[in-house]
Amino acid sequence: MLLPNFAEIKIPFQDRAETIGILGENDEFLRVLNDSFACRIIGRGTDLSINGEEGEVNAASQVIEALLLLYRQGTKLTMHEVRYSIKLVKAGQSNELKSLFTDVLTVTSRGKCVRPKTIGQKIYIDAIRRHSITFGLGPAGTGKTYLAVVMAVMALRNNEVDKLILTRPAVEAGERLGFLPGDLQEKIDPYLRPLYDALQDILGLEAYQKLLARNIIEIAPLAYMRGRTLERAFVILDEAQNTTPRQMKMFLTRLGFGSKMVVNGDLSQIDLPRGSGSGLTQATKILDGLEGISVIHFDDRDVIRHDVVARIIRAYDAYEAANLPSENKDKNFYKHS
Repeated sequence: MLLPNFAEIKIPFQDRAETIGILGENDEFLRVLNDSFACRIIGRGTDLSINGEEGEVNAASQVIEALLLLYRQGTKLTMHEVRYSIKLVKAGQSNELKSLFTDVLTVTSRGKCVRPKTIGQKIYIDAIRRHSITFGLGPAGTGKTYLAVVMAVMALRNNEVDKLILTRPAVEAGERLGFLPGDLQEKIDPYLRPLYDALQDILGLEAYQKLLARNIIEIAPLAYMRGRTLERAFVILDEAQNTTPRQMKMFLTRLGFGSKMVVNGDLSQIDLPRGSGSGLTQATKILDGLEGISVIHFDDRDVIRHDVVARIIRAYDAYEAANLPSENKDKNFYKHS
């Protein structure tokens, strides 16, 4: 009987901090790596030894090298990066892993490197780079809004646009603006909070407030877009599943020369009155495949939250697929185009 080829690879770390960064506090990442590959991965001081069947050893070393690259770029590793790296290497996608981890988009005001964390996010970012209008569809936690804001800030810094416009429909779980306390700005602020938070994280509070005061950043409800032509602007429509078909058509036809639009939404979270069709559902059916327009679908593999969140999404998708009438099942598609 032929014995498998055995191999050993040693990987040195620069210091104890790097060792902990790669192997995790109390070796939590190391345990996941050992559970994922049929080889022995042992840390001794600042050295890592991988030994066993050659194919498994090579696969494990590819994951470690990718994590090292990410760590040395300044990223604090989490369990997501470890598990996702393992998943891609096991699927034979180690080349995609390298391109994913080396695509640093920007650095936030707090010195954090921003980059795509999943292949779905990388596809989305590349689509925004190449197209005038990009639709991002998928569940919460996939980074749609945050990455769109990052791309908008980058376009502003590179003088590709003169203005950032962020908007969303003021519809949430059946509530209406008139029933909320305060003036108009106070009424719409809760709906726009995710956009404020993303901008402040990327720019810093002081730079954000200056751009807002100079009207270079505009954050407004969707109704304020009517009658305008948006030239040299980067425009983001968030929570677009809550637009009506009429609102969506109005918004998309505001696109002017030198502008980009990103339209994001989750078709499983429509809060429009019963019987009202979603403008996002209609638009993606009508416009998918048109030149200059891209429709990107995220799924639970792109969720950058606690592992349980991805499992919750999968469980709900399975339940809805089994129980919804067939005409409504088109609301629950989350596959990469």
